[in-house]
Amino acid sequence: MGKYFGTDGFRGEANENLTADHAYKVGRFLGWYYGEVRRIAGDDTPARIVIGKDTRRSSYMFEYSLVGGLVASGADAYLLHVTTTPSVAYVARVDDFDCGIMISASHNPYYDNRIKLINSKGEKMDEATIGFVEDYLDGKLELFGETWREVPFAHKDKIGRTVDYVSGRNRYVGYLISLGMYSFKGVKVGLDCANGSSWNIAKSVFDALGATTYVINAEPDGYNINTNAGSTHIEGLQKFVVENGLDVGFAYDGDADRCLCVDEKGNVISGDHILYIYGKYMKERGKLLTNTVVTTVMSNFGLYKAFDEAGIDYAKTAVGDKYVYEYMMNNGCRIGGEQSGHIIFSKYASTGDGILTSLKMMEVMMAKKKKMSELSEGLVIYPQVLQNIRVKNKAEAQADEDVQKAVQAVADQLGDTGRILVRESGTEPVIRVMVEAESKEVCEKYVQEVITVIKAKGHVL
Repeated sequence: MGKYFGTDGFRGEANENLTADHAYKVGRFLGWYYGEVRRIAGDDTPARIVIGKDTRRSSYMFEYSLVGGLVASGADAYLLHVTTTPSVAYVARVDDFDCGIMISASHNPYYDNRIKLINSKGEKMDEATIGFVEDYLDGKLELFGETWREVPFAHKDKIGRTVDYVSGRNRYVGYLISLGMYSFKGVKVGLDCANGSSWNIAKSVFDALGATTYVINAEPDGYNINTNAGSTHIEGLQKFVVENGLDVGFAYDGDADRCLCVDEKGNVISGDHILYIYGKYMKERGKLLTNTVVTTVMSNFGLYKAFDEAGIDYAKTAVGDKYVYEYMMNNGCRIGGEQSGHIIFSKYASTGDGILTSLKMMEVMMAKKKKMSELSEGLVIYPQVLQNIRVKNKAEAQADEDVQKAVQAVADQLGDTGRILVRESGTEPVIRVMVEAESKEVCEKYVQEVITVIKAKGHVL
């Protein structure tokens, strides 16, 4: 991770550690950089960059700041307005943009925000380009054989323009509708839009496919995004589905790149359930290329046992959809994702897409003529206990010989009845100790055994 950009963009509290000035400079660099790339290739037309945003109040400020920087550097800025992260990735890919920008802090509170960069293939921006952005922010950019303390402004007819591009968002909606293989007529579906990006998109998709659609948390006011709503507060949708006798419910996060489900009984269908249900569905139809589902190390032990029973192979990556996607692309896999509901269907999208995920779950229900609760049968989610412990040095704590012995002792005692995972936080001075086993009491016992050793060796802050 860089100084400003983490694994998923430049994130921070609005006008604290992520300011309007940062956004302007990001726009200045990207507009100039992609214009130069075109010019060097013999193309004198302006760079084309597409921008989307979520519903939080600061997204408007960052949008205008980015646009100011882009057009000042000679680029044309195309505005999708309030839309989802996967829609920006889709439009960047199919409409020949130099890059895309999404303004959203995803599932975080309204006062946070993020600038997420997407390349022309609809994928997360490469590290080299992000490195150039960071160097420019720090005034030490070396590029194209020169050192740049500042990049030049565009002048006269070279100054860029803004283009209202809501048509791009509408075509994305049309694309989602085109993926519906079955009519949803007669199915009662609940949608929790988290007062975020999906509020003006999800219902229109389900309505077009014939569902009887019930929506909650689709009245954004700039402050209520993710507040007791969406995939991070799914209890509201659970109650809504049961009280209204719905067949299924889907909850999105703030930028709608995640989806969790609720079955007709009000039970949560997590990202692990989704990987299991759709992985099995693909295998049954001979569509599971490489016979592999890609997960992260945080997927539940029960998922792997269920995959073993179903004869499905699996890969484990580091935490983060970025790593899931990289593995999928390098190994030809068709489905992968995270517990959180960030699911990637590589045949249809280059990033996690919450609305697409919900359509795929509907497809399995309709194809197999089963309720969501029936589709998840065969997967037993093991109890999990995760405890964070603040340490002086993450690497030293994890490499400590006595800590490693304690971890191995737990692994040996669990055998094939559970697992232990000890990993470093990517952003905090924290070691995460996680145990999955057949009971919560067993999990807690083994977590404490490891933490006791970490404390005894003097690693704790």
